[in-house]
Amino acid sequence: MPTQARRSPRRVLFCLQPIDLVPETSFLRRKVARANLEIDIRQLLPSIRTPTLILHSTGDQLISPEAGRFLARNIPGAQLVEIQSADHLPFFEGAEDYLRQIQKFVTGANPLPEFDSRVCTIMFTDIVGSTDRAVAIGDQRYTDLLESHHAKVRSELQLYRGQEINTTGDGFVASFDGPARAIRCGLAITKTVKEIGLNVRVGLHTGECDVRAGQLSGIALNIAARVGALAPPAGVLVSQTVRDLVAGSGLQFKDEGYHRLKGLPDEWRLFEVSQ
Repeated sequence: MPTQARRSPRRVLFCLQPIDLVPETSFLRRKVARANLEIDIRQLLPSIRTPTLILHSTGDQLISPEAGRFLARNIPGAQLVEIQSADHLPFFEGAEDYLRQIQKFVTGANPLPEFDSRVCTIMFTDIVGSTDRAVAIGDQRYTDLLESHHAKVRSELQLYRGQEINTTGDGFVASFDGPARAIRCGLAITKTVKEIGLNVRVGLHTGECDVRAGQLSGIALNIAARVGALAPPAGVLVSQTVRDLVAGSGLQFKDEGYHRLKGLPDEWRLFEVSQ
């Protein structure tokens, strides 16, 4: 029963029955409910040979948890799991725990975690000199300019099958399933935003990302952000991982040497994509 209801077992059981407007039907339902309370099959429990899972709420207000423990003691091989819940019915508080235990019992394995991982190429973009531009032209005009910028970037992401993760005010975070396509998208973005008088720096890194509820996370995003921060105006800077993965693609690079990336160990070799 819902946690807010605190009534006697018989009153609760009757409240759970469908409401009937016909007196005869209501009487029959109450009679069946009362008969159910009087059923006693305790003597049959030791003869049960089917694998049995008993789930019982620790705070059950209708049937005492001791009843579930009694079943577990008297059914051979029965497994008892007590769910942290104050409800009698399994589809209120603790519903996910009920489902998880049933899946484990039926399949013999714990449910898979609600996250996965995959290798992605992460892109960070940022408008060069955005603060100075906003001061120079005023808030309203800069807001209009930013909307044009967003529209152009999203158009290129769609064209190159990039997935927008989020916006960072003056920039974008996006993921790609291929590094070469990410590079070409980055080049296209730097070119198209010049049409509205903006320069954008783009950083790329390829690595394993955690996926939770459709959202990406992990160190690969941090690396891509640090690479993007070092990219030249209107340029695309990539990690060595990206450069190595696109060998044979025809893309050309300029070696920018080794750099320290804030908050990350070691030095990282970076490459600027030739326009």
